[in-house]
Amino acid sequence: MSTNCPECEAEITFEEGTEIGEIIVCPDCGVDLEVTSLDPAAVDLAPMEQEDWGE
Repeated sequence: MSTNCPECEAEITFEEGTEIGEIIVCPDCGVDLEVTSLDPAAVDLAPMEQEDWGE
């Protein structure tokens, strides 16, 4: 299964056992991607985690 990176259009190939919600890294641009669908294969930019700075 493969799809394209929404940031740089590089081909992203899912490894065996990839699950929806998993965070993967684009091998070309290094952006974090969230797997949103397996059939058809799809990814979206992963949500940025907000720092709480101990609050």
